[in-house]
Amino acid sequence: MEVNQLINLIVNNGFAIAVAAYLLIRLEKQIINLSNSINKLNTIISTKLGIVINNDDPDKVA
Repeated sequence: MEVNQLINLIVNNGFAIAVAAYLLIRLEKQIINLSNSINKLNTIISTKLGIVINNDDPDKVA
């Protein structure tokens, strides 16, 4: 690939890459918050049911 082709590729796709990166960075915070909420619900439900659920391995119930 020549340098001119590489520059054209970056210029043509730069906006799409920038938007994708922005969305990934922005959504990462929401994904972390959702994960924390699921872990809290998991703890509450396991407490109500009287069982212990290992948060490290989601398939394992102790």
